[in-house]
Amino acid sequence: MIELYPAIDLLGGKVVRLRQGDYDDRTTYGDDPVAVARAFADAGATWIHVVDLDAARTGSPVNRPVVAAIVAAVDATSRVQTGGGVRSVADAQMLADAGVTRVVMGSAAVAQPSLVESASRVVAVAVGLDHRAGEVAVHGWTEGSGVQLADALGWFPTAAAFVITDIARDGMLTGPDVAGLTAAAAATRIPVIASGGVATLADLAALRDVPGVAGVITGKALYEGRFTVAQALAELAR
Repeated sequence: MIELYPAIDLLGGKVVRLRQGDYDDRTTYGDDPVAVARAFADAGATWIHVVDLDAARTGSPVNRPVVAAIVAAVDATSRVQTGGGVRSVADAQMLADAGVTRVVMGSAAVAQPSLVESASRVVAVAVGLDHRAGEVAVHGWTEGSGVQLADALGWFPTAAAFVITDIARDGMLTGPDVAGLTAAAAATRIPVIASGGVATLADLAALRDVPGVAGVITGKALYEGRFTVAQALAELAR
């Protein structure tokens, strides 16, 4: 079954959502991310996706205590996947020590693909491939890398998953890039986790039917009341 990853994006310890990765265009949804995580877990989510936006932009892991608190709060029922500023094996080790099940490496992985293999000896690593029109973006989505998504899919044989985000759709509630995700999933044997644009249960149904898509991240649609975690899980289980 395709997995649901309710998303918690952390900025200054608060739960926020950005539009198209723009730090100046954000909505704050709460100041208690642990309570949000617990609510997701209580609703049946077996995974929770956490992004440290501060660390993604600056490399400073200011929200790591919050990540550890989230892990502790949901440990009995849910696993935590976290990204943002995971730039070294030491970063991966610290998150593993905090109880995180899987880390997401983006900018550092694109800059040094061998880092993923090294970090994979410590904890499961998903590679975050966030793109604008097929070009992978780095450093909190603030810069283009010159690397094409289609090429990067072949660089990481030890990756546990690819988290693929169409930045133009992220936080916009305009629907996922089903065609692009279908092509990406067909180009690799590594499971793909879809991210960006999910707005409706029909969007989840469309992703559920894509071979190779093993999970879907959704944040804003949940916070805006478009559907609940329980409804999303039921749709993905059909």
